[in-house]
Amino acid sequence: MKSSVRLVQSLLLAGVIGGAAHAAHAAALPPAFTAQLDKDYPAIEALYQDLHRNPELAFNEHQTAKKLAERVKALGFEVTTGVGGTGIVAILKNGPGPVAMLRTELDALPVLEKTGLPFASTATGKNAAGETVPVMHACGHDVHMAAWYATAKLMAENRKAWSGTLMLVGQPAEEPLKGSAAMIKDGLLKRFPKPDYALSMHDEGTLPAGQVGYRAGHFRASADTVTITIHGQGGHGATPQETRDPVVMAARVVMALQTLVSRENNPADPVVITVGAINGGTQANIVPDQVKLLLTVRTYKPEVRKRVLASIVREVEGTAQAAGAPKKPQVDIVPGADSVYNDPELVARAVTAMQGALGTENVVEMPAKMTSEDFANFGQAGIKSVLLHVGAVEPKKLAAARAAGKYPPGTHSPQWAPEFKPTVRSFITAETAILLDLLKPGQK
Repeated sequence: MKSSVRLVQSLLLAGVIGGAAHAAHAAALPPAFTAQLDKDYPAIEALYQDLHRNPELAFNEHQTAKKLAERVKALGFEVTTGVGGTGIVAILKNGPGPVAMLRTELDALPVLEKTGLPFASTATGKNAAGETVPVMHACGHDVHMAAWYATAKLMAENRKAWSGTLMLVGQPAEEPLKGSAAMIKDGLLKRFPKPDYALSMHDEGTLPAGQVGYRAGHFRASADTVTITIHGQGGHGATPQETRDPVVMAARVVMALQTLVSRENNPADPVVITVGAINGGTQANIVPDQVKLLLTVRTYKPEVRKRVLASIVREVEGTAQAAGAPKKPQVDIVPGADSVYNDPELVARAVTAMQGALGTENVVEMPAKMTSEDFANFGQAGIKSVLLHVGAVEPKKLAAARAAGKYPPGTHSPQWAPEFKPTVRSFITAETAILLDLLKPGQK
């Protein structure tokens, strides 16, 4: 795996040296594509605003899916709906060649919007617990969908420029990290042509609009949820000697978990263990008999993931035993998304294509992130995959915030509002350039 990352570094270096002159003088896209994108832009923006105004939560994206399905069907795609719940699969066969998949997410978040946009969401929906909650596209999936449709339109109306099969996937439930698995379980890779390549893009709050960020190898972390229940012996707060205090045990566990990162892990292999909640007790003068901790655990490598989770169990059980707990603690681990691994050779190819379309200065290497994405499941299924991030913040605003040591509101914030026009055009340009390269006529 390390050798493959070194390979992409050498490939990218060669691409920059060999292709810089071309990139500096290249048009954003072939002239016919650019003219069509200019013509289509008002409809693209209208779709974005409609999607933003009418968000839907995971596995409830019924109207969202219907809007997109109708649009791509009108372009000549063979469309199947209801895949994995509310997912869309649209196929356009255009002669011999590889199968390239372009994926977008459909779902929004249970967030109360505070952007002040004239088309801000006032929608509500039912969460998994049946509670009514506000709903907002606080992660930019509305931008993703608008670009996905626009790219599909460019490709469908310029079929002489490429050869192969274009597969569009509209995936539900990315936010709870369940949608891609649901689609695969429902036969995504068996009922339809299995892709040779999978491409997805995500808006990014740490990059200026107009730039696209890439990272070869591990890019997004795996995510596991751990629930720890520590059992003690409750009693009066004035007589702690007659109790086995689970609050103190919980405090020891929190500190021990941080030591797993600082003293048992190679600093070159990132690990995040966050205790997001500690629940226990009812009032000051009562020692409770139970405390519950909720954790998220983030890693890149499978072997590190396995070791860290085992170490958490060891530390929790050891702490309880040392404190004389009357009952063994309970540690429940719910696996989440795997780590997103960007295929290095595919990254190199995508970077070269984007440099030619956007300019070398607008295609930048970015750090890996400890956030998670269930796009990882496509790579785990044996598809060469790449996830790229597109800057979505007005450049001067981002520069000013950085100069002040701050960042503007990012994804998942109730104030997240991408700088739409430059962001979506970068999305569309990058997606189209990569697909034209992957589906270049004459390839096996």
